[in-house]
Amino acid sequence: MDTTASARIVLVPGFWLGAWAWDDVARLLREQGHDVVALTLPGLEPDHPARGEVTLDEQADAIVAALGDGPAVLVAHSGGALPATLALDRALDRVARTVWVDTAPVVDGAAMDASSTADVLTLDERWDDELADGSMRDLTDAQLAEFRERAVPQPGRTVRDAVRLADERRLDVPATVVCTAFSAADYRSYAEQGVPFLAGLLEHRAMTLVDLPTGHWPMWSRPVELAQVIGEAARLPA
Repeated sequence: MDTTASARIVLVPGFWLGAWAWDDVARLLREQGHDVVALTLPGLEPDHPARGEVTLDEQADAIVAALGDGPAVLVAHSGGALPATLALDRALDRVARTVWVDTAPVVDGAAMDASSTADVLTLDERWDDELADGSMRDLTDAQLAEFRERAVPQPGRTVRDAVRLADERRLDVPATVVCTAFSAADYRSYAEQGVPFLAGLLEHRAMTLVDLPTGHWPMWSRPVELAQVIGEAARLPA
């Protein structure tokens, strides 16, 4: 007898990306029978008229709205962890589990780059660095071209604004961290060495780390495997 239930899956993309980044994974999850919502966060619409004014609060509110009445599985990639952690803190009663894709939940006061003063952060500013550090590993030329063509500038306030968290019950929400660009062992080691963006790994009390070796963009390089991990996380006790 099946003793599990399926939750809504909310997919939050990282910097520069819209809902389109999750197309393959979302399709695979829907084929598994899941209710899936892929988000384009405020400020990441291709034609947004005032990107520089968009805040983390606005993005978190959009995630909270997408959770519906719950239960939901909240999935965040990369820099999407900032508004996703904020949304988790605000809507704990609706989030049954979280999945962090080559990222981690952030801690109170965290910011991606508090020293940034730019209105927006463009992918072009980071492209060479991303290629050089292996972030783009396993992506095809076609995927790289689509990424560069469809990426939009990241709102500057979402880069420098600090996350403010209030409810420590978030630390007991079951979580899966999908480790791609680095191994789970490396993730733990870097967190223990004090890497700021991984500090949440040391706080959360119900966390499982899963290895999925590839680059930083597994929704394109390993969509089948990533959908399997997310789908398993979304099977909740009935």
